[in-house]
Amino acid sequence: MMRERLKYWIPAICVAIVISVFSTRYFSGERTAHVIIPILRWLFPNASHHFLHLMHMGIRKAAHVTEFALFSITVFYGVRAERYGWRLDWAVITLLIAVCYAGLDEWHQSFVPLREPSVRDVMIDSAGALLAQVCVWAFAKFHRNSMEGDAPQRTADQA
Repeated sequence: MMRERLKYWIPAICVAIVISVFSTRYFSGERTAHVIIPILRWLFPNASHHFLHLMHMGIRKAAHVTEFALFSITVFYGVRAERYGWRLDWAVITLLIAVCYAGLDEWHQSFVPLREPSVRDVMIDSAGALLAQVCVWAFAKFHRNSMEGDAPQRTADQA
């Protein structure tokens, strides 16, 4: 039974590992600027230095939203396991796990050279997780409604 449930958590564990790798010094703002800023400068040759750095910061924050949205979806998959549909308690548990992991990730960064913890990043990560849960809810609602639409209609004679 435990092994059967563990398979639903493997995607979340993999995403958590990727998030942890992104929290190393190799993905610090200083390091990613050496790659992203030249690309942005090539794409926007007339952009100011300040604008390029704002875009770099925006790309990094969008990455926070994206990685925690993906984490939230995979955690929901683990929480739901073999069951179907969407339930509020599953979404709340998922969000609690995602917010706690975001806090843990920032705490981890306090020990990493070239990195520093940020409450703002925890909030951005949490927003990504929440956005993903809204999408999961909308998908489940749409999917349920489309499944109901495919069901044969009962006539008054059959009722």
